[in-house]
Amino acid sequence: MTEHVFPESFVWGSATAAYQIEGAATEDGRGPSIWDTYSHTPGRTLNGDTGDVAADHYHRWQEDLGHVAALGLGAYRFSISWPRVQPGGSGPFNRAGLDFYSRLVDGLLERGVRPVATLYHWDLPQEREDAGGWPSRDTALRFQEYAAGVVEALGDRVHTWTTLNEPWCSAYLGYASGVHAPGRTEPAAALAAVHHLNLAHGLAGRVVRELAPAAELSVTLNLHVVRAASDSAADRDAVRRIDALANRAFLGPMLDGAYPADLLADTAAVTDWSFVRDGDEKLIAVPLDVLGVNYYSSTLVRAWDGVSPRSDADGHGKSDASPWVAAEDVDFLPQPGPHTAMGWNIDPEAFTELLLRLHREYPAQPLMITENGAAFDDVVSADGTIQDDRRVDYLRRHVAAVAEARARGADVRGYFVWSLLDNFEWGYGYDRRFGIIRVDYDTQVRTWKQSAHWYRRLAATGRLDA
Repeated sequence: MTEHVFPESFVWGSATAAYQIEGAATEDGRGPSIWDTYSHTPGRTLNGDTGDVAADHYHRWQEDLGHVAALGLGAYRFSISWPRVQPGGSGPFNRAGLDFYSRLVDGLLERGVRPVATLYHWDLPQEREDAGGWPSRDTALRFQEYAAGVVEALGDRVHTWTTLNEPWCSAYLGYASGVHAPGRTEPAAALAAVHHLNLAHGLAGRVVRELAPAAELSVTLNLHVVRAASDSAADRDAVRRIDALANRAFLGPMLDGAYPADLLADTAAVTDWSFVRDGDEKLIAVPLDVLGVNYYSSTLVRAWDGVSPRSDADGHGKSDASPWVAAEDVDFLPQPGPHTAMGWNIDPEAFTELLLRLHREYPAQPLMITENGAAFDDVVSADGTIQDDRRVDYLRRHVAAVAEARARGADVRGYFVWSLLDNFEWGYGYDRRFGIIRVDYDTQVRTWKQSAHWYRRLAATGRLDA
């Protein structure tokens, strides 16, 4: 057995998102978001579940911060609900909403926990979507104004500002495959959304630099590890095309200051990218203190032969429309188990591979694991305990993968487990549980799972036996 020892400076944290845990969907001036609309549309979510109540964190935040402190965590990553603090996505701010997050930030600081605030975790105000949503440039400009209002209110107390969470999902799942809000299936709009999310990141990042110069600046990307089914030229080109859509569409403008030429060529039949204006790419490339990395599983692809039944096992939900714009002739192949309850393969070696790729391509860029975790079908024992051995094993193996990447030179500075609490898992409703703390949705009682006790020991010692 190998022991990995993390330095005292390594940050152990947990992560959540506003719509997934807060509830209080119509309280204290909060306006509707695209996820309110989407989840209330019949057939969109499993069992018709919505985030109306979720984990009731809006009312139970002090209890939840008590769990963060009891876990001994150094940081807590949460997201700010745009429609809670600015209900229409433009115009006046809602003081009650800002006050909620002010109390949350103060509560973290009182407990010795770093606040890590994400400005956008998918809950676009419905009025912004009605005005065009992320395919519209105006949404990026309104996001800049929203960021300024929030940073002005909280900027002197937030340790790290994260502009966006997983813009890949916002753009492609929201506007191409339609399995996320707002549920549109418009490939050209999805690519416009990619750009305007990137632009929103750059604009908001510059707001943070101006208004909170002492804070750290971040963005969180769900980067894909894409492997070829064979060494054929066609399969290797399938990897290149998916890598362009999944990874380089964001890494290119954010870190290199330009979209990759092959992405523009691959998608030329869908859009001419005329929505990219002179100077946009320079605006997007705001220097980052840390790049947030979300990782859960890997991807296996091959070039479709045009004859066999198509395989779409990409792990991103079933739809008649593909999220992979202009790559509908790429097969996403099922992978051998074991799998999580999401149907995602468990591949910690790919995690190390991803971190080493980032280190190789961007050696001066510090990294932070902003999400990693697993959903399993937890069983509550007769004595009330939850022995989630598979989650503990998943976390142990993936933390070891981080240690391996660090040993080989990757500058990974922290790890945030997903998630602190069981929560509303988007299209899967309340059926999938990622939390290290169980939430009984009938009573809202919180119960530590075995994984929470394991994670507390890891955070306390920085030592991992793997």
